[in-house]
Amino acid sequence: MRNIFSLSSALAEKDMIIFEAENGREGLKQLDAFPDIDLVLMDIMMPEMDGYEAMRCIRKDPRFRSLPIIALTAKVMKGDREGCLNAGASDYIPKPVDMEKLFSLLRVWLYSAAASDPVTMT
Repeated sequence: MRNIFSLSSALAEKDMIIFEAENGREGLKQLDAFPDIDLVLMDIMMPEMDGYEAMRCIRKDPRFRSLPIIALTAKVMKGDREGCLNAGASDYIPKPVDMEKLFSLLRVWLYSAAASDPVTMT
């Protein structure tokens, strides 16, 4: 919960609208309720349903096949990044989160999503 609060506060300062979930199952419910979400920050270590399983479920839904997902994990071991990408993550960032790096990733993925959406292009 402390990590969610810290990240939510930092993102809210950038005028981002945040939907929080305490575990993967709740995250899937939030995504189903708000399918227009632009990006998911997925913590890998969650109770009930971990981030790997949640990302696999998200990617099975055709609506979310191209939804950017940035995985967050406290484990920084060889193969973690590949494991996240194989489970459906678009990118990966270790904890503790370097906020400047996170904001940089957000800019890249949100710009990419907007550029590929013909409705938002001008």
